[in-house]
Amino acid sequence: MAKVDEINALVEPVVVGMGFSLWGIEFVRSGKYTTLRIYIDHEDGIGVDHCADVSRQVSAVMDVEDPISTEYTLEVSSPGMDRPLFTLEQYGAFVGEWVEVKLRYAFEGRRKFKGVIIGIEEGDVIVAADGEEFLLPIESIDKGRVIPNFS
Repeated sequence: MAKVDEINALVEPVVVGMGFSLWGIEFVRSGKYTTLRIYIDHEDGIGVDHCADVSRQVSAVMDVEDPISTEYTLEVSSPGMDRPLFTLEQYGAFVGEWVEVKLRYAFEGRRKFKGVIIGIEEGDVIVAADGEEFLLPIESIDKGRVIPNFS
């Protein structure tokens, strides 16, 4: 998590300075491959050219500051309709929406929850799943993602 915080501190001023908001960062290691995924957002939407422009600027900063000692792939993307959720505020903005949440550690015998966000309460995301309400501490959430509704 400290690595993501360090990268966030380097990347956010670049993204904001270009007129976008930084939705979130994923730093994913899979075997010998590492991916730095940066999600940007804008009220008018995000296009491929926006991602390419941000990628060039972020890449330049990352080359100078060099916070990642291993080889990695940089990806810049829109969060999309099935957007990942990173912060308590983001979960709060999607109250009433369906989400998939995966915890770092099992809670009440399970790590995966699929349900509706009921609300936010003192650092917990309240999710209604399988006929029950679960208070999931934000620091325990490994991944969360909105399930798009196409109706």
